[in-house]
Amino acid sequence: MIHFEHSYLLYLLILVPVFIIIFIIVRRNQKKRLDAFAEKQMFARLTPDVSHSKAIFKFSLILLGFTCLVIAIANPQIGSKMVKGERAGADIAIALDISNSMLAEDIQPNRLTRAKKTISNLISKLNNDRIAIIIFAGKSYTQLPLTSDYGAAKLFLESINTDMIEAQGTAIGDAIEKSMQTFGYGDEDRPWQKNKSRTIIIISDGENHEDDAIAMATKARSEGIVVNTIGMGLPTGVPIPQYNRGVHVGYKKDRDGNPITTKLNENMLAEIAQAGGGVYLRAGNINANLDEIVKEIEKLDKQNFGETMFSEYESKYQYPLALAIIFLALELFIFERRNKIINTATIFGRKESNDKN
Repeated sequence: MIHFEHSYLLYLLILVPVFIIIFIIVRRNQKKRLDAFAEKQMFARLTPDVSHSKAIFKFSLILLGFTCLVIAIANPQIGSKMVKGERAGADIAIALDISNSMLAEDIQPNRLTRAKKTISNLISKLNNDRIAIIIFAGKSYTQLPLTSDYGAAKLFLESINTDMIEAQGTAIGDAIEKSMQTFGYGDEDRPWQKNKSRTIIIISDGENHEDDAIAMATKARSEGIVVNTIGMGLPTGVPIPQYNRGVHVGYKKDRDGNPITTKLNENMLAEIAQAGGGVYLRAGNINANLDEIVKEIEKLDKQNFGETMFSEYESKYQYPLALAIIFLALELFIFERRNKIINTATIFGRKESNDKN
């Protein structure tokens, strides 16, 4: 079975029908201008060497060359054999804030949806690492234990919503502690071994009201665990939407009837990351630039997760690349003018006239 290393590049083939449409439009416009300039028979006499079929043929060669070039850079591969090898990676616990303030719409469509998209993008950048998902508000729970099944992680991620925890608040410290427990910290049946192959990523708006998150981040760092943070939202205050069975019914208000607002607490999240020896990243209306956190993950020591079977692929980009070069080279050596030396239409025309005679 053919496998493409960079399959997303195949979307460039969408341009092929676009090029064809543009070519047809340009040819029609040229024909209209020529028809307005002179009659068809007169124009044929004025430009006897112009070959319309060769123009179409040259364009076809360019399209074929472009198609083969796209396939080549997508790098088609063939799985030749199964190979046994060791799988080594890091352990990553992602703690996601699902308090009501994460429904704020200062980043579109809202903080929670944007956070889930950010996590999904991060998972797509991982390789051989194990991942766990922790959800928290006033309390924290393990949504997904450590796993290397990224598909399952994304499925669990899609099901997360703010109704999963009744206790409201933002207990970041408790979320850090729960994340440490997913690594085996505090488990009597699993002897704790301090190493530098673990990291916690806190994704929240930073409105911590429950505990001392900085102290817990410091504790995690002392155990060799790096704590990174991603801030969701904007520093300006916005109201918190209120929903009833999925229907927006207004905004949350205090006892005096005033709207309750929420804003990103960047200082808190930056201090937690500093205490945890990690980095702070702010996610705005565009996808969060995860490069810094990915770099932090790559710095972690890799632990051996045992043997695994994987396919060894053999690249075959040379063949479509060779075809692309051939097609484009042929296009360069074909001219739109008719060949006066070898003109098949003239030859056959003369032969037919001689037969009649």
